[in-house]
Order: sequence, then C-alpha cells, then structure tokens
Amino acid sequence: MSNERSVRTEIVIHASPAHVWEVLVNPKYVAEWDELPEDYPKERMTVGSKVIWDLPNGEQSITKIIKADEEKELVIALLGTGWEMKPNEGEVAYHYNLKAKDDKTFVTICIGDFSLIKDGQMYYDASVEFAENAKTTIKRLAESLQD
Repeated sequence: MSNERSVRTEIVIHASPAHVWEVLVNPKYVAEWDELPEDYPKERMTVGSKVIWDLPNGEQSITKIIKADEEKELVIALLGTGWEMKPNEGEVAYHYNLKAKDDKTFVTICIGDFSLIKDGQMYYDASVEFAENAKTTIKRLAESLQD
C-alpha cells in the first residue's frame, strides 16, 4: 500500500474545454482562484511559466508549469526552497485534467504527493481547502465565458 498524500477532487463544468483552459492559464482568471503576485505578467501561462513567492523566513515557494497539453492537461510543479527533502520536479505538483463530454467539461484536480516532503500533512490540509475553493471558482468563471 502506498503512503501517497495527494488531494483529489472532481467537478463537472457546463462549459467547453477551451473556456476551462482559458480560466486555468490566463492570469486575469487565475488571480481569482489562486494567488498571484501583483506584478505578475498578463500573458497566458505556458510551459516554463513560474510564480515565485518570497516567504517571511527568506525562503521561496515556487510553482512552474511543466506540462500544458492545451484543453486537456495542465501540470504545475511545486517547490519550497526550504524543504529538507527535495523531490524531483513534478513529484509534488498540481494536476488539472480536462475531459470533454457533450457540452460539459469533466475536470479532475490532483495535488501532491505531499508524503515526499517534511510537514507534508500541513501542505495536504491546506490543499484540501484550496482544491475545493479553486474548483468552484474555476467552474463559475468558465461557465460565465459561455456564449
């Protein structure tokens, strides 16, 4: 049995994968369901796009898009510069998977694996709340883009 600590949640969005994708990669929308620095560029995020947060203790929390299969899959690696154990890039990540069905998009969000880092339970607990809030905001935004 695996000790994996990953948050998994799903939601059905009454919008096309194109609209959901727009909400996932356009900073204008991302800022509504996730935090972005005030001076973050306005261009759509793509592979290599990073968000770097300077933490009060001098460390950094870094997210980086490592896979962007348009309208299908988005993978954003997470790294804390102060983590004692340094997982390989992508081993701790946010995964957004989109599947179109009729006029809806089925979205699966998986965040983790937090068993790979010290204090992983703290990150896991925070990610449970993040995932629930993010998916409902992503749904609201994507559905508002429908014609």
